[in-house]
Amino acid sequence: MRIVLGVGGGIAAYKAALLLRLFTEDGHEVTVVPTDAALRFVGAPTWEALSGRPVQTDVWSNITDVPHVRIGQEADLVVVAPTTADLLAKAAHGLAGDLLTNVLLTARCPVVLAPAMHTEMWEHAATRANVAILRERGVTVVEPASGRLTGSDTGPGRLPEPEAIHDAALAALEGDRRTGDVPVAGQGDLAGRRVLISTGGTREPLDPVRYLGNRSSGKQGLALAQAAADRGAHVTLVAANLVLPVPAGIEVVPVETALHLQGEMTRRAPDHDVVVMVAAVADFRPAEYAASKIKKTHDPADPDAAPTIQLVRNPDVLAGLVEARGCATSPVIVGFAAETGDATGSVLELGRAKLARKGCDLLVVNEVGVDKTFGADDTTVHVLRRGSDDVVDIGPASKTEVSHGIWDVIVGSVVAD
Repeated sequence: MRIVLGVGGGIAAYKAALLLRLFTEDGHEVTVVPTDAALRFVGAPTWEALSGRPVQTDVWSNITDVPHVRIGQEADLVVVAPTTADLLAKAAHGLAGDLLTNVLLTARCPVVLAPAMHTEMWEHAATRANVAILRERGVTVVEPASGRLTGSDTGPGRLPEPEAIHDAALAALEGDRRTGDVPVAGQGDLAGRRVLISTGGTREPLDPVRYLGNRSSGKQGLALAQAAADRGAHVTLVAANLVLPVPAGIEVVPVETALHLQGEMTRRAPDHDVVVMVAAVADFRPAEYAASKIKKTHDPADPDAAPTIQLVRNPDVLAGLVEARGCATSPVIVGFAAETGDATGSVLELGRAKLARKGCDLLVVNEVGVDKTFGADDTTVHVLRRGSDDVVDIGPASKTEVSHGIWDVIVGSVVAD
């Protein structure tokens, strides 16, 4: 496999050396194309020693080989890590002032960009617009990590670890082989589809400072949203109390309570092709909201006194979406069932019962608990289809890989019908 590793001019350029080693250990032929700024952080001898190939940055060297066209044309995969804000802007707008940007213009293979920059730059409207443009064209833009940046700053914008970029690159290659298509603007097996996803965990207020909630981090819903966007979909994310950043280019509708989430999902579902209910929606809410903080009593005669909180049921959002759809076949409705298993049945048995009760097209079942799934980076799920006894097992794998596996099932068994 011929891989072009582009390296942008950021302090994280040193991590690209580790990424290069991962690719070469896989047996791939890697050509490193750094920018002039990147060579101020890591010199050409390092790249040449690790890749076993010569390095150049301009279009004037080896001119008889026409490198500004040939390198991109012959590549099976192009990965740029780190991708600076400047490189993102140039790639989005077709600027080609050096060898790397020329390669990006001539490449007709999967392209994976791994941004790294300060938080303010990553969150700037111009950068988010550039990322959205690139994703619409079929480019994989890996979401940056959150953590320590240059100096004492922390926040989103840190280059993901080389292993994560390596996995994203292989996933892009696998997706290209799976579809048999060359990624170009607006293409992908979800191109033109409108996808509505709920994620996160709802919170039911008890008083001005307390609420009933759950352990959901929203990671799986975010991964599904990113995967759908990478495959060409227009994605709307109804997000309940997320603490993690939402990928650029995805429309976000923030909600807090189950009733708020129900309202947004019910209103928006008819305008979408696929609806995926990932959010952990509270089954119950307090019957009454206390307008002021509920205080502890200080009665010496009853020091252990505590208030009794009456709960009422929240609506079943997933079942309500199925009922509202009626006999129509659109939107396709996919539910999630977070199960622990109990005396009445196993995780899979409870999932089958829930699928029959809810009536959705597909149900993704996963086992949860304090040390399982919630907040973790890896997971295993079992996908059930209405009217079928078959089970599709996905994982254990990263939530990104699991998300693409879920979309494979949705596209293959439902959307394509």
